[in-house]
Amino acid sequence: MTRTPRRTRERILERSLQLFNELGEPGVTVAAIADDLRISPGNLYYHFANKEAIVTALFERFDAEIGALLDEAARREIRLEDVAPFLRLLFESIWRNRFVYRDINDLLSRHRSLELGLQAIVRRKADAATLLCRALAEAGELSATPAEAEALATNMVVVATGWLPYEYIGGARRFGDPDFARGCVERGVTQLLALLRPWLSSAGRERLSAARAA
Repeated sequence: MTRTPRRTRERILERSLQLFNELGEPGVTVAAIADDLRISPGNLYYHFANKEAIVTALFERFDAEIGALLDEAARREIRLEDVAPFLRLLFESIWRNRFVYRDINDLLSRHRSLELGLQAIVRRKADAATLLCRALAEAGELSATPAEAEALATNMVVVATGWLPYEYIGGARRFGDPDFARGCVERGVTQLLALLRPWLSSAGRERLSAARAA
């Protein structure tokens, strides 16, 4: 059965993402991707001029995915009960595209477009965290001055951005384990909520705990 060019392109992206996530982007060559897919290098080059083009296409998909998540959060009324589910979706998106974060220094040194793209993602995360903290403060659920709320939002972004590299240092050999993946996501959510919890009112802390237990 002859595969359409679009399907071949998607197969290249899907398998490249898997290989980058498993082995790290620097350790995967175009020849290895083609060999794994059992297609000729020429077929792969028909769709992508080089590995950088594959990385760029994958990052654009990640950017669209996480951007849609942040946009949806900005449009909705912020409820304390929704914070943990939103953070879980955020970390799951990061996990699906974890090669970006596990090899972040190397990638940024070689891909200018990723540098600019990641900077934009971090800014959007900061906007979302700031919106969350301000909304909770205005609702009387967060006891913090504007300066404290801004610092809290920044700390949440720092943890969200640096969590995966931290996990990779402690569990590099377990990154392919599904149980480790689930634990990594949940630990990330827990750490961000741990930053938020001390600033909440007593009622807010109870509601957050109840939502987590549900």
